[in-house]
Amino acid sequence: MKMKLQKILSRLQKLHPKEIDLSLNRIKTLCEKLDNPQDKIKAISVVGTNGKQSTINAILSILKEANIKCNVYSSPHIQRINERFIFNNQELEDEKLADIFEEVEKINDNQQITFFEILSACYFYKAAQYTNNINLIEAGLFHRFDATNILKSNLASIVCSISKDHLDWLPKDQQTIEKIVFEKTSSLLNSNIIVSKQNSINTTKYIKKTILKNSSKKLFFNEDFSYSSGENGFFYYEDKFGGLKLPMPNILGQFQLENISTAIATLRLLDFNIKDDDIKNGITKIESIARLQEIKSGKLKELLKNNRLIIDGSHNEDGARVLNEYLQTLDCNKHVVIGMMANKDHEKYISYFKDISSLTTIDIPGQPNSISGKDLREKFKNISNVQYKESIEQAIKSIPLKENDLIIITGSLYLAGEMLNLN
Repeated sequence: MKMKLQKILSRLQKLHPKEIDLSLNRIKTLCEKLDNPQDKIKAISVVGTNGKQSTINAILSILKEANIKCNVYSSPHIQRINERFIFNNQELEDEKLADIFEEVEKINDNQQITFFEILSACYFYKAAQYTNNINLIEAGLFHRFDATNILKSNLASIVCSISKDHLDWLPKDQQTIEKIVFEKTSSLLNSNIIVSKQNSINTTKYIKKTILKNSSKKLFFNEDFSYSSGENGFFYYEDKFGGLKLPMPNILGQFQLENISTAIATLRLLDFNIKDDDIKNGITKIESIARLQEIKSGKLKELLKNNRLIIDGSHNEDGARVLNEYLQTLDCNKHVVIGMMANKDHEKYISYFKDISSLTTIDIPGQPNSISGKDLREKFKNISNVQYKESIEQAIKSIPLKENDLIIITGSLYLAGEMLNLN
């Protein structure tokens, strides 16, 4: 069955000469042939640069605890394309996924459409079968011309942290935060808008300006909801509905409290009749792949003995910033293994890392759009203790580790997937 699925995916990838071609026309045409399934679902849309998947994971975990069934559409996948297609709280298995792809492929009848667009149409087509489920839909590149932006209505739009990324898709004179904010928020639907913590006052100001005429009820972090770190394994959440004393989540990183707070604000606003205990229990059971994920078993972990291994798919400056904030809380030697895509600001990304003991650049296998590890090392040549190794295994074996040292593998979600598959 896996082979059948791979063959279908290979065909779908050839339906358009470009990987990305920002337009809504093709997916609208296909969805009309499918009887507009996107009009038949209950959706929460999630846009932004960083934190989208983590916020979705938090919402999903809380709703599971409340026995509310969810569908999730996200991108990209880390290890298997099935990760993008969650129905009734479970990844869709290969056979069912292949069936949907084949059915929609036939209806599309070889018309030009990008891979992401036809995947989005497949998701909507399947989601329409679950009329009572809550759909958590992650926007892809930007939002205004993103394939997910064909909903006529939704329950809410969540605006996660917005920062500079994918700048190569904008003209040189438009590569600004203000323009990115416009692309991500100017076409949000009129329902409810929940704005997460942003990394600057200006970003929040641009969001407010862009959505000024949107008639949605609007909640902003620090104005309408907030959190504060507590002691003894607790933190505190507060909004107009009252305060909650909550256990620390089962995932690493202070920034996750921001994402979790946004998730809670959304669910309380929408009034799904979720109990406080559902929230408390839900945030201790969040499943998170390649977001400060600690690897505690497997082939790679065995190479490290008593040393810690963490994988993080951050790949832009905001991701680097929050990752380094977490690393700064650790009292140990930190060794960074990094592979990146070619279109990223490599020097800016690595500039956020302070007090690292070694830096190893590597290739990302099977990714033609990645920068070679050798070229990446050249870009980082002013950093002390930088080296190049061809593979993850070689990199790990080459690092002179002392007891309790940490290795962090980062720079790309594609690299994270390779590493997890290898492990």
